[in-house]
Amino acid sequence: MFPVSRIVRTALASVAVSAFCVSTALAADLIDATSPEAILDVAKGFGSAQLTTDSAGDPMISGRIDGTRYSIMFYGCKDGRNCTDVQFGTAWSKPGMSLEEINRWNRTARFSKAFLDDENDPVLEMAVNLNAGVTRKNLEDTIDWWATAVNAFRMEVLN
Repeated sequence: MFPVSRIVRTALASVAVSAFCVSTALAADLIDATSPEAILDVAKGFGSAQLTTDSAGDPMISGRIDGTRYSIMFYGCKDGRNCTDVQFGTAWSKPGMSLEEINRWNRTARFSKAFLDDENDPVLEMAVNLNAGVTRKNLEDTIDWWATAVNAFRMEVLN
């Protein structure tokens, strides 16, 4: 018969190995800004989307949600790869928007910000924290929040 201390050590070692295996498997399932293809795959679940590059050669996803064009811009990239974060954005051509309307949105919106561009057209953006990765379900929820913000902005501010 084994002494208790040996059994305890063996059990603890088994638990440690199991925890390492589970955390490694979970880490492999996380999506971050270094994975434009994985983000694209999730975005396609919400409408059309394609992976392109921006003028700096960094990845960029262009898509449509409920008929509205949007983009996912990748930032902190090194030579078009290993990006650190993303930002969703869309813009409309609607001259005559007032800062009062934009500021009203910004006072009440939790997950997006709006501003007027150089031509006084409204722009809506949402920064996304992908630091250390997120699950696919979390990213799906984030894109759903983006779709909700875009639709609410269209209905509450643009109409």
